[in-house]
Order: sequence, then C-alpha cells, then structure tokens
Amino acid sequence: MKTIGLAKGLLYYYYHVLWKSFFDALEVPYIESTTSTKKIIELGKEKCIDEACLSMKIFLGHVEYLKDKCDMILIPRIYSIEKKEQVCTNFNALYDLIRNLYPTLTLLNYNVDVKHHHKEKEAFIKMGKQLGFSTSKSYHAYKLAKQKEQRYFKQLEKSGEKKLKTKKTKILLLGHPYNLQDEMIGKRIYNYLKEKNIEIIYSYEMPKDKVNEEVQKISPKVHWTMNKQLLASFVYFKDSVDGTILITSFPCGPDSLTNEMILRKRGKSKVLLLTFEDLNSDIAIITRLESFLDMLKGGIHL
Repeated sequence: MKTIGLAKGLLYYYYHVLWKSFFDALEVPYIESTTSTKKIIELGKEKCIDEACLSMKIFLGHVEYLKDKCDMILIPRIYSIEKKEQVCTNFNALYDLIRNLYPTLTLLNYNVDVKHHHKEKEAFIKMGKQLGFSTSKSYHAYKLAKQKEQRYFKQLEKSGEKKLKTKKTKILLLGHPYNLQDEMIGKRIYNYLKEKNIEIIYSYEMPKDKVNEEVQKISPKVHWTMNKQLLASFVYFKDSVDGTILITSFPCGPDSLTNEMILRKRGKSKVLLLTFEDLNSDIAIITRLESFLDMLKGGIHL
C-alpha cells in the first residue's frame, strides 16, 4: 500500500482529523511533515514568489520536506464549502500550484465546490476509489471519519466553554488555524502567554452552529467562508475575554478586509493586531505582547 504525505500547513489545520480518520478507516498508511522550523520556511521561500503570504511559504516548505518521504501527497482543491461563498484563492489554486512546481510528484486529490454541486461526501468516495477501494467501503470510511470530526469539533466547543469559566486573565487568539497552530507563528504567542499564566481561547473553539448568527452582528454578508468564522468568533467571545490578539500573515487579501472590520467594530474591546510577514523578531513580538498585557492590567483602551 502506498504511503500518503500530509503537509502540515493551510488546509491541514481544518481537515486533519477528517483526513487521518478516513485513511485510518481504510488502513491506508500516511505520514505527516515535521513541525514548522526556520528551515521549512527557507525551503518554501525558495519555491515561492516573494509576494506570497507567509502561510503559503510555510506550506510549500512542508511539501518540499515530504516529497521524497512518501509515495504521494494529498493536495485537495477547495473552492466553496458554503453556497454563495468562497474560500481563500490559495486553496482554489493549491493543487494546480503544486502540480506546476512538482510535475513529477504523484498527488492525491479531491475537489469540493458546493457552488457547482461538487460535495465533500462524493469527493471522498471518489478519492477512496482512486486508492483502490469500492464505493461502499469509501463511503463507510468517510462516514466514520465525519463522525470523528464532529466529536472533535464538540471537544473544541467544550474546551472553549470551560476556559471562559476560569478566573485567570483570558485572551482570545483570533486567526486562521494554520496560523494559530504553526510553531513559527501562533505557537510563539501561545508559549509566551502560557508563561504569564494567561488563559488562551482559540477562535475555533466557538460553537460552529453559532457562526451564521454571530457574524450578522458585524456584516450581513461575508464572501470569504473562513474569514466569516473569524468575525463570528470575535463577536461571540469579545465580551467574555479581557483582550483579543488578532494574528495574520502578510499579505492576505481576505484578512486585510476582515481585520479592518474587526478593528472598526471592536467597541470597548481591546485588540492587538500582529502581522507576520517573515521570521518576525522574538524581541519585537515580546515587546508588543508585554505592552498589550500592561494595557490590559491598567484597563487602558487600545
């Protein structure tokens, strides 16, 4: 059986539970790339145009890391997961980008585009058949994987609820999961705040069934699905936390729009925007975090 490579960047942080559970159910071996490092970023920068966002450079670094360690790499094409909405154009073009950069690399692919009636279930069944499994076995594996994914989302929701009850200083880390969970971006913020005994709530720890309701309080229509979730999370948590740290990678088009919406609609909420363009200095990051925590203690409005 061929081994599948999972690159730990971008879509991985939305779908890793679904992917791994699907392959586990089919008993298909897979490996994950290493955690992000300076070397990973350098590998990605060599394959990427300068204007690409840091998150894309990191992803390409993980693909470069995996290319000789597995038989094929999973690179989906995601266009829309909600009607009348779209995900980041990077996700639309990811498969074609990797295909052009690595013409000899074997890719495992599935396509989701709800707008044009390409649904996730059918996509996973097709992917299972590409791996040599029957329609029924592929569907059963997808069904089991989807159940595990739903349980995972419920665990995140319960985690968020539990954290809100603590008496510690609470800070919302607001951003895309691929930024919040990356060792070279969000994990640096997380580690610093943990050392200060801060309770950290991630934006993706809100109830998913509340997203459409909460986002209406900022805007009746948001074109970018993932950014809609960020706006909803800010509204949902902002009155229950002491402050929000908004983490983004430059230059992200959808983020540039929704970050501005958050800053304009923050009201009395205290928000710190941290933009990662490259390997930001730890000293610069810590200085800004220290200032932000001092302002929280002093009750100063930013």
